[in-house]
Amino acid sequence: MTVVTRFAPSPTGFLHVGGARTALYSWLVAKAQGGKFVLRIEDTDRERSTQPAIDAIMEGMHWLGLDWDEGPYYQSQRFERYQELIDLLLKEDKAYKCYCSAERLETMREEQMARGEKPRYDGHCRDNPNASGDRYVIRFRNPQTGSVVFHDHIRGPIEFANTELDDLIIARSDGTPTYNFCVVVDDWDMHITHVVRGEDHVNNTPRQINILKALGAPVPEYAHVSMILGDDGKKLSKRHGAVGVMQYRDDGYLPKAVLNYLVRLGWSHGDQEIFSTEEMIKLFSLDEVNKAASAFNTEKLNWLNQHYMKTLPATEVAEYLAWHMHDQGIDVSKGPHLEQLIGLQADRVKTLKEMAATSRYFYESFTEFDEAAAKKHLRPVAKEPLQAAQERLGALSQWTPEAIQNALQETAAALDVGMGKVGMPLRVAATGGGNSPSLDATLALISQDEVVRRIDLALAFIMAREANQ
Repeated sequence: MTVVTRFAPSPTGFLHVGGARTALYSWLVAKAQGGKFVLRIEDTDRERSTQPAIDAIMEGMHWLGLDWDEGPYYQSQRFERYQELIDLLLKEDKAYKCYCSAERLETMREEQMARGEKPRYDGHCRDNPNASGDRYVIRFRNPQTGSVVFHDHIRGPIEFANTELDDLIIARSDGTPTYNFCVVVDDWDMHITHVVRGEDHVNNTPRQINILKALGAPVPEYAHVSMILGDDGKKLSKRHGAVGVMQYRDDGYLPKAVLNYLVRLGWSHGDQEIFSTEEMIKLFSLDEVNKAASAFNTEKLNWLNQHYMKTLPATEVAEYLAWHMHDQGIDVSKGPHLEQLIGLQADRVKTLKEMAATSRYFYESFTEFDEAAAKKHLRPVAKEPLQAAQERLGALSQWTPEAIQNALQETAAALDVGMGKVGMPLRVAATGGGNSPSLDATLALISQDEVVRRIDLALAFIMAREANQ
């Protein structure tokens, strides 16, 4: 048997974190078994489904590297198939027309709730030859005895008595099929063997299994993953910040870091924290997914992201950093190669967005200094060290970290001062602020002429400050 899994989002918004984790788990199951991963767009809700949402879902999937083997299939293009099987169920008396008005159904629900009963359809039209009218829905004739039992890979054995399941509507009064029916037909036609989805679908599963059996279709295996909670222990939502996958791209996270984080939101393999994609495929098992809710931890994601920035090939990280440089309006054509920044900055920042922001001075000149850094380090006492350092740096025939470091040490020795008396004013002069990677490596990535020019700017700042005192 070929394992076939699917990810079936409704295109009513972005690809959220919970959906991305579900897609990842489904993708891993298929890849581990040499099977197929299907993408299906469940767009039967015509009012809420949008093309921008479809594009956002696919963009998120591509960014994460979760490419599909089949699809995308669109439910909106399969209405003829759904109608064919609805007609079949009607013909075989496994479905029936229900003429009950919305008013009758609402009154029925209110009365049931007043009696403390679970609201459910009372079967009024199920075997009523006198039922008639201009408008009707089609209901599935659910078995009235026995129970539905299935083994959930995450939650274990689950059983629903058929008496707890009412006759589900499978076609609305306008003829359009409903979600639960479309899902059944799609899973059958697409040969889905494993359904991985959120725990909110547990109650749909027995209904869908009964429809599958009525159609003579095989029943797939199921795994219902628990919800994801925010840092505060409440259900993850917009108030927690980035809940859409592409927001993590925008916030400076690497896709491999996000994947690594997502796979650990409910699954573990001993104490291992870092998983390559290959290791995920080899080690992941639905049977080892925890059924308890998982709590999102931004600090852990930041730690993972920094790990990947430091350990992935610089050329790979640079591809993603380039997006952020462009997004922040930084022209990288005049300055060091982005790969050179990675090793210099990766252990100093948590995200690529932060790396881009703190690397602007490598590519752009500036006319102002950070106020706090300048107040502390660009004082009159720094004038002599800056002038001496400028002279030696400007005379260098080789612009390398080693040559720069030697020039700074010679400057400090000649002035008989500590390196900090030279280095800190020079750092502010060259970068505009008081924080940067090692000074020799930083200056080496800025052109020699530009460093000399920036020192001139700092000296002018000091003299202007003196004049105003």
